[in-house]
Amino acid sequence: MAAAARRPTRVAIVGAGMPGLATAWFLQERGVDVTVLERERVAAGASWGNAGWVSPALTMPLPEPAVLRYGIRAALNPSSPLYIPPRADLRLLRFLVGFARHCTRRRWLVAMSAYAPMNRRAIGAYEALAAGGIEEPVRKAEPFLACYRSPKEQKTLLEELRQVEAAGQKVEYEVLSGAEARKLEPALSERVGAAVRLYGQRFIHPGRYLRSLAAAVRNRGGTLREGVGVREVREEGERVVVEGADGEVLDFDAVVLANGTWLNRLARRFGVRTLVQAGRGYSFSVPVERMPSGPLYFPAQRVACTPLGERLRVAGMMEFRAPEEPLDPRRIDAIVAAVRPFLRGAAFEERADEWVGSRPCTADGLPLIGPTSSPRVFVAGGHGMWGIALGPLTGELLAETITTGRPPAELTPFHPLR
Repeated sequence: MAAAARRPTRVAIVGAGMPGLATAWFLQERGVDVTVLERERVAAGASWGNAGWVSPALTMPLPEPAVLRYGIRAALNPSSPLYIPPRADLRLLRFLVGFARHCTRRRWLVAMSAYAPMNRRAIGAYEALAAGGIEEPVRKAEPFLACYRSPKEQKTLLEELRQVEAAGQKVEYEVLSGAEARKLEPALSERVGAAVRLYGQRFIHPGRYLRSLAAAVRNRGGTLREGVGVREVREEGERVVVEGADGEVLDFDAVVLANGTWLNRLARRFGVRTLVQAGRGYSFSVPVERMPSGPLYFPAQRVACTPLGERLRVAGMMEFRAPEEPLDPRRIDAIVAAVRPFLRGAAFEERADEWVGSRPCTADGLPLIGPTSSPRVFVAGGHGMWGIALGPLTGELLAETITTGRPPAELTPFHPLR
């Protein structure tokens, strides 16, 4: 067993997405000098183009029985919400086998019981950031509507919400008819025949929020270096050495690996064996005749819409594919085809900001948060679709772990060495 490390005063964070920047900010709250190293730019990965939802009611494990019901044929269809390109890839096959094993009701309930304590505190972490001076707003999602063609389609979400409550997380919601949903949100078309209104949810503009958080880290004396790739992290005595892609060598008391889909490359030598697979999501923005008042979710189509500024961001897809591969226009077309019937006055022909980003997914649907086999190396990653929702709380709890040596109870199910 590794010897305990002294309380660190200088910590490096590899990755400037939401988990990495939040960890840096909360470490600063505890008096730690931080350096953030980002191979591209702030929010360049999964944090930038996502829907921006802070939605505890919907923050659930990705492996679920409904995923298996899609079947292999559906998953191989480029227009399916879940797409697996057919190719020979043993690493992906290993991930998919593990993912399928967790798509059972029993394992989903176990994982949901791990999420529930985190979800109860997720908005509170955002409130702590706001109280600490983060200027970009966290907006109330009023209303937040999950929309369906019919009451029959609605039953899946209602059952999931009942299971979320059974796991110990209170969820306030209201079942609506299609007419009630359209009255509440005129941007919806006649094709919406039923809806569920979720209360108490929030949303942010992800890019703006991450830039605001990065500015706060800098303004409080932290160092944030963009365009700095990391080749290797290793221990040397009581220090941790970070070697840059250009050969630059830096040393710190501790290091946090928050480099998203590329986590395994740096974390494996510290005992982290859980595969982190790129689950690529797509998004774009469109002008609309009437901007929705709050987020719109189309669960059957797996499409999320968020009012961000003067345009509506439309996001969807889960594509298990290498993160460096280019954007596939067929995915954008599939999202358009899926959501077009449900929205009035959305100019899909004038879409812009087409984007693909890689969500870091684990086979069991649980993130990796906490210490590794080294007392000086920590992990904050594998959040899948929930890096925005749980990133700030991840940073708060990990900062506590690093500075006290005692991981909070909420992090037990997410141990990186599980």
